[in-house]
Order: sequence, then structure tokens, then C-alpha cells
Amino acid sequence: MAVLLWRSDRSRHAVRSSCSIGIVSTLYMVGTPIGNLGDITLRALETLRAVDVIACEDTRHTLKLLTHFDIRKPLVSCHANDERRGAERVGSLLDEGKAVAYCSDAGTPGLSDPGAVLVREARGRGHEVVPVPGASAFAAIVSAAGVSSRTFLFDGFLSPKPGKRRARLAQLLSRGESFVLYESPYRIGKLLADIAALEPARQVTIGRELTKIHEEIVDGTAFELAPRFPAETAKGEFCLIVHGAPAEREVEVEVD
Repeated sequence: MAVLLWRSDRSRHAVRSSCSIGIVSTLYMVGTPIGNLGDITLRALETLRAVDVIACEDTRHTLKLLTHFDIRKPLVSCHANDERRGAERVGSLLDEGKAVAYCSDAGTPGLSDPGAVLVREARGRGHEVVPVPGASAFAAIVSAAGVSSRTFLFDGFLSPKPGKRRARLAQLLSRGESFVLYESPYRIGKLLADIAALEPARQVTIGRELTKIHEEIVDGTAFELAPRFPAETAKGEFCLIVHGAPAEREVEVEVD
């Protein structure tokens, strides 16, 4: 039966503004809330207030976050569809001695979000990259799943193409390890149906709208959960962890 279940760091880095004499420019990869604004860290706020420029996946989205915390800084677009050009713009700012923070729309940059191209560009130009940790759906679902395995695979969003999605699921399931996926409300039902078709008894924990008002976490087998989120009625963002395969029980054989 499917069960309905119900989240002082001290930085070793001081934020380096271009107004600091003799300090090499730095790129700060800043984690932001995935839904609940209360999840932002004090260090993230300190960093966003101190840098010269904030680069972001979507300026409109990040502007709402900054406005809420009364932070006013120049914004530079670094959208996923044109991340290469955005990375070059940020690289030029770093070359000028600017301190730059980067925020994706939600969560931790580079974790199923843009950011990798930007990091490589900054390091390639000889600039330091400093992570400012924050919320992530990945960490949230793992903490609430009760999985005891020490190894987790993260595969983000699988292909929307049925054949490729099923083939990748077969590979992941065959490894026997726990793995975390993200999915949209339009395909969550199909994803669960594919898992159920391959391993109906595999345990799955699903997080919907994590940290938001309508947060929901459900736990059950793939077979039990497959019909729960039909595309017609499913809403919100989904993150799920497919638990590792149970270890084979050792069979004791009595010898006469």
C-alpha cells in the first residue's frame, strides 16, 4: 500500500568585492531556495549583497528573490539556451576584477541546472570558483526517503522519448543501487509506469512540490504508485528516489 509521509555554517571565504584592493576576482556559485524562501542561507544573502554583479539563469526569476530580500545589484543573463555566451560575458567581468555571484532559478547551480559551462570558463581564465551551498531537491528527497544505502546515483531528467527513457531505466535498475530522478507533471505517470513494468516491486519515494505549501511525499512500490499521478491531474515539480534492490537472502541448506 502506498503511504503518505510528511528539512552555523561559517565560510572560510570572505566575499571579495572589486573594491577590495589587490584581491583577485572570484565567481561564487550560490544555492537558492527551491520553493520556500526561508531556506536561503545567511551566507548566500551575505554573498549576494557583497558581490559586484549577479549572473542568473533567468533575470526575472532572480529579481523576485533579490527584491524580497531588498538586494539591488546589476544582473547578467546566463540562460541555459545560450550559456556559452553568458559565460563569456561573466568571464569578461571577472577579468575586469569584478566579484560575480551566479544563481540558477532554484536550488544548487550545476545540479541538473546550468552552471558547468560558467565554472569551466572562470577557471579557464584563471579565476577562483567558490561554492556557496544551499537547498537542492536531490538532498531533500534523500533525507526524507529513509534509504540506508551508501551509494546514490543522480540522473536528473531522463529523455522524454519513451524508448530512450525505458532503456536508461533498465540500465539504472540493473545496477541495483538507489538513484534519484527529476520529472515534470506531464511525464511523471509515464515514468512510474515504465519503472513498474520493469520492476513492479521496487520501492520508490516521490517528492512533489518539495518545501512549498502543497508539498507531498509518498512512499510505496512502483506498481502501487504508477497510477497515482496521471498526466491529466498531476501538478507541480517531482523528484523521486528509486530505492536500491533488496539484497538476496542467503538460503541455509541443512546437510544430513
